[in-house]
Amino acid sequence: MGIEIERKFLLANDGWRNLGTATLLRQGYLCADPVRTVRVRIEGEQGVLTIKSKSEGASRGEWEYPIPLLDAAELLERLCERPLVEKTRRRIEHAGFTWEVDEFLGENAGLVVAEIELPAEDTVFDKPDWIGQEVTGEKRYYNSSLIKAPYSTWTATPT
Repeated sequence: MGIEIERKFLLANDGWRNLGTATLLRQGYLCADPVRTVRVRIEGEQGVLTIKSKSEGASRGEWEYPIPLLDAAELLERLCERPLVEKTRRRIEHAGFTWEVDEFLGENAGLVVAEIELPAEDTVFDKPDWIGQEVTGEKRYYNSSLIKAPYSTWTATPT
């Protein structure tokens, strides 16, 4: 079993915009309940099936498998819950870690978050100056929550 240890942050400014490389992601959920998620994603020209367990702190079980691109497209079209989550992901190297900045599209347009995967929950890391408030563990920021309550429906703007 793989373990994902991930922390999530809002952005403090636009200093990230011209950094790293950007890729379009389209993803949908076959199952998005509090105990488990099953996600289908197309990232560039690659299809991926991902299964994740419930989060405990910043950690959760994660199993990820490549699947044929045409299968991923069909699953997104025919079986995944709506709305799909679409975003541009920018991978940015900083101080020995890769930050992933997701700028959401569609019903989640306007939401931008940054994530960092860590080898252990207590790993010390340097934050770029464009990193803002931490939102790790805040369920409304989970991608699987954005299909049930898209950012466009939020009444309170995050700080």
